[in-house]
Amino acid sequence: MTSIRIAAAQTPEFRENVGAALDYAVRVAARAEADGVALLVYPEGFLQGYLTDEASARRVALDLASAEFAAVLDRLPKSEPVLVIGLIEIDNGRLFNTAVVVERGVLLGRYRKTHLLPGERAFEAGKESPLFAIGALRFGINICYDTNFPEAAAKVAASGASLILCLSNNMMPREKAEIFKPLHNAVRGERCREAGLWLISSDVTGERDGAHRLGTDGRAEPAGHVVAQLPLEEPGLLVFDFPCDGQDAGARLK
Repeated sequence: MTSIRIAAAQTPEFRENVGAALDYAVRVAARAEADGVALLVYPEGFLQGYLTDEASARRVALDLASAEFAAVLDRLPKSEPVLVIGLIEIDNGRLFNTAVVVERGVLLGRYRKTHLLPGERAFEAGKESPLFAIGALRFGINICYDTNFPEAAAKVAASGASLILCLSNNMMPREKAEIFKPLHNAVRGERCREAGLWLISSDVTGERDGAHRLGTDGRAEPAGHVVAQLPLEEPGLLVFDFPCDGQDAGARLK
């Protein structure tokens, strides 16, 4: 069986503290590398925080061609794994909710969130669904709300991918978090069934200003079942061997 080891990070929330987020990202990447992980995904908006008001988003947004972003890349490991990190991007004055793919400190590409919530009016919607590859693994990216739309997963499948990386940031009031806890995986499972894809999700966890995030990192197979999940409400790393030839995979929680 051909497989590749991948991982999803369930992390604390960092807001407008890029230095602290990078410190945490480097520590998690070191753990993942020691365990032989080739691909590691962090949550939506991980680097600067999930900031949806325009003033805050513009204050911390990064131009991917800037010296500031080059400094971020310089902080990241120059070894495995390949990192997929959520951040706020600015490009010619336009804001995007973006996931960057970085290998050994080099930017490989980006995905911009395509489907935006009403509260995300500060951002513009992305239009492309790029395909990424690590060895035999082909993957695409969705960001949180994207997974509510069958066409988002269909685009990933049409590109030739077998795996969706879903970056999420679902901080919400406790009662709402409890309601949505079973719904997130149900929706993602439906996308997997429709498109014949696997999916791994990353999310933040913890509490802020009365809002909670329980965490829903898991892996849904093409049949739509969640076959691995981290304990709720605590940071962690979900590590598993992804079956590049379509066979079963083994997962471990760390």
